[in-house]
Order: sequence, then C-alpha cells, then structure tokens
Amino acid sequence: MSSAEMVTRAKERIEEIGTEEGIRLFEDPDVVFVDIRDVRERQKLGFIPGSIHCPRGMLEFWVDPESPYFKDVFAEDKKFVFHCASGWRSALSVSTLNDMGFEAAHLKDGFNDWAKQGGPVEQSP
Repeated sequence: MSSAEMVTRAKERIEEIGTEEGIRLFEDPDVVFVDIRDVRERQKLGFIPGSIHCPRGMLEFWVDPESPYFKDVFAEDKKFVFHCASGWRSALSVSTLNDMGFEAAHLKDGFNDWAKQGGPVEQSP
C-alpha cells in the first residue's frame, strides 16, 4: 500500500475540519490546535498562534496517560485539532490516535491552506 493510499484510508475514518471552519474555531477557548510539523517548518513558515508543537515522533507518547512522556495538556476536556503542512501527516496521526481511544480531528488541508486563506499566523522570534 502506498502512503497516498494510507492517507486516503485514514481520511475516510477521521474527523476532518476545513480551513474556513478551522479559522472560525481559532477563537474558541475549548479548541487546541496541535502542530505536528517539524520544528524547522514552524520556524520558517510560522505557526498558528497558541498552537502546541508536538513532534510527530512523540505524538503517541505525549497523548498516552500511561506513558512516562505524557503531557497534561492532552488530558484537558478540549477539542484537539492536529495539523501538518498539507493534511497528510495529520490524517495518519489522528487515525492512530483514534485507534488509541483519543478523540481528535485534523485540519484537512493543513497549515499551508490556513496561511493562504488568511488564518492567523505567528512568526518565530
């Protein structure tokens, strides 16, 4: 199976949020955006203000309360919206998290579309 096929299958079974809806959700205090892009992508292209950066390689460990790497933010009663650059990595990630019993959604078209459509973007200092 190709990576594109894996992404297609993942997208069929997860909650996808379009960019316009994501921008509307940005002001909601009960929504947490989680950026799984590489730190260099965040530094070069900016990030959604207030988003949490979670390296994709640590994702399952940060979300799992039984892991020694668990992050308390993931225990909050909030809606978590994960994103990457174009929606592929985040689709696979959210599919895995859902398999673990962690409810999450992803930004369907990723950060690139967010920035293109005028969503708030903060630059690294």
